[in-house]
Amino acid sequence: MARFKPLCAAALALLVAPAIASCAPGGATETGAAALSPKQLERLDKQLAGKVPGEPIRCLPNYRTSETIRISDDILLYRSSSSLIYRNNLRGACPGLARDSDIMVVRQFGSSTCEGDFFHLVDRSSGIRGPTCVLGEFVPYRKPAGDAG
Repeated sequence: MARFKPLCAAALALLVAPAIASCAPGGATETGAAALSPKQLERLDKQLAGKVPGEPIRCLPNYRTSETIRISDDILLYRSSSSLIYRNNLRGACPGLARDSDIMVVRQFGSSTCEGDFFHLVDRSSGIRGPTCVLGEFVPYRKPAGDAG
């Protein structure tokens, strides 16, 4: 009977893990945040510091962004200005996106990038096409009104 105890303990751990995860602090439960390395989390925090999230939007007109920042394999930031950044949690991981060495080729229809649009990565040196990835909603992060910093 002793050899079944480790199996029972593993099964119990699988049952209890979701309940324990639900007790995690608010920032850690945000989509994609739990899988971030300390360096990625620091970079995300630095970019979003002093900004508060707004209501998600489905499409982001191209004229609104000046820079795309890769945080991890499933989080992109689109900088509009020093006081406005859009966060996009992809609809799944995009292996290799965080390396920031591959070229992002966005498949776009019209003058906006929208939730559900596809993009793929292309290796810079070999030209080999990598994974196809799907964008999620765009969440605006703005500095609060009256915040000069």
